[in-house]
Amino acid sequence: MPTSFIDTPLLRVGYEMSGPDDGFPVILLHGWPDDVRTWDPALPALHRAGYRTYVPWLRGYGPTRFLRDDTYRSGQLVALGQDLVDFTRALAIGRHALVGHDWGSRAAYIASALNESQVAACVALSVGYGTNHPGQTLSYRQTQNYWYHWFMATARGERHVRDDRRAFTHHIWNEWFVAYKPDDAEFNRTAVSFENPDWAAITLHSYRSRWGHAELDPEYAELEARFNSVPELNVPTLTLHGAVDPVNLPQMSERKEGFFTGPYERRLIEGAGHFPQRERTAETVPQIVDWLRRYC
Repeated sequence: MPTSFIDTPLLRVGYEMSGPDDGFPVILLHGWPDDVRTWDPALPALHRAGYRTYVPWLRGYGPTRFLRDDTYRSGQLVALGQDLVDFTRALAIGRHALVGHDWGSRAAYIASALNESQVAACVALSVGYGTNHPGQTLSYRQTQNYWYHWFMATARGERHVRDDRRAFTHHIWNEWFVAYKPDDAEFNRTAVSFENPDWAAITLHSYRSRWGHAELDPEYAELEARFNSVPELNVPTLTLHGAVDPVNLPQMSERKEGFFTGPYERRLIEGAGHFPQRERTAETVPQIVDWLRRYC
């Protein structure tokens, strides 16, 4: 489908729009290392259910570009959340639903807190809410799973991200897919987005800044302070987690009920690794549609 573009205060965002013209708007956010193609299997069912879908490339991916060369190339999670709020405002679509995976889930949680009156429902895949803080408790197994976070804090890791990004991300895919191993064609359809000139900088800053290994963008100081203590969410939220996710263990999304003042459920997708929407489409997408139908 054709790529559309819209300007926000910082970005020219590339996105794909499809589905019935009068459908309730649903914005789908991809994660790392991934892009808009991750939602291709979900779109037909969403369109049949009557939803209009908007699928943007995040900052640093695909055709999305910064408007100014001097803008800090921040990968902070609050920056991703603010980007999402800015995108929905630029579209002027009014009330909408958010569906995110990985980085996209974190952005969706944050945008739900920032723009509560406009978000009718949120579905987050593979990431539990309240897991952004560097002081969070991690099991030794989860610490081991996050090896790539700290690898990217080293000079060697930076070289791999900048100079060997396809091999590095292909290794990640091979580790994180469980239900099947994607072939080269599936990987390459997405990996073209990693050629964005800001992809390496955004990737490195995102993972380094999460653990205090990079300076934060002062433009987001107020937002960072707001999310240092996890704000409660009133937006109806569904968390879906692959039951055999090898990177974000399912335990990472357990016992989050206390963060929600509105409707909240967590469900496991049996047999799915880190990419339920790709690996177990038939089991995952109906649950997304079911949640949206309840609240949209």
